[in-house]
Amino acid sequence: MPVGAREPHFVRSFERGLAVIRAFDAEHPSLTIGEVARACELTRAAARRFLLTLADLGYVHTDGRLFRLTPRVLELGYAYLSSFTLPELAAPHLERLVEQVGESSSLCVLDGDAVVYVARVPTRRIMTVTITVGTRFPAQATSVGRVLLAHRPDEEVDAWLARAELRPLTGRTVTSPEQLRTELRRVRRQGYAIVDQELEEGLRSVAAPVRDRDGEVVAAVNIPVPAGRSSAESVRRDLLPQLLATVCRIEADLCVAGTATPTGRAPAVLPGTATRG
Repeated sequence: MPVGAREPHFVRSFERGLAVIRAFDAEHPSLTIGEVARACELTRAAARRFLLTLADLGYVHTDGRLFRLTPRVLELGYAYLSSFTLPELAAPHLERLVEQVGESSSLCVLDGDAVVYVARVPTRRIMTVTITVGTRFPAQATSVGRVLLAHRPDEEVDAWLARAELRPLTGRTVTSPEQLRTELRRVRRQGYAIVDQELEEGLRSVAAPVRDRDGEVVAAVNIPVPAGRSSAESVRRDLLPQLLATVCRIEADLCVAGTATPTGRAPAVLPGTATRG
């Protein structure tokens, strides 16, 4: 087939209509007919017909001169996003976060007394910790676990504390139920958790909650770092803002997709345990 040629089934007018929609972006939220025509290499007459058709369908609003997309365009991506589970929705955002901060990041959910890793993007740096999808850790000693527990109803937290075995995993691990209860309340107020070498010596971690469209916390995202490379204060100053921004982007996709459960299926649990992290 010659270069630039299309298959017989190709609908050129449909391609042009999609090009008109894509002409709008963050830098060009409002466009005139002439601007759309130039951006899409259309005649003014063709651009006008496409824009007015989109307006009739509810995808574009106009004041007579300027045209803007309406929220209805989100319907075009809804079917695609709604087929995704939360880990699949979160994955590209975790990848972007890892590129920004140079540290690994994971998405976790609460499963009984443990947190389960359901999505993970590792760093390129060589680290002693080895974590995969399905890895489980005691909830109370991890930043993701603290975040997830902190946003459960008080009666659930009380029941959990009554049955949980708060083992000292390091010399820093919180093992007092009352001390842990106080920490969970603080995490709930501030909206994030930083755990300093409670799961493993030499490892710090920061985590923030992921909420669904109803405001319920369904998962948490973390960034673990070697203690020798980052102080608790630098984690709060340098990593937390990036983490919170990433969580906001995941929540935005989650609201559009309407995903009701963290994974859309039971969490995968791999046999065996991994080195803590």
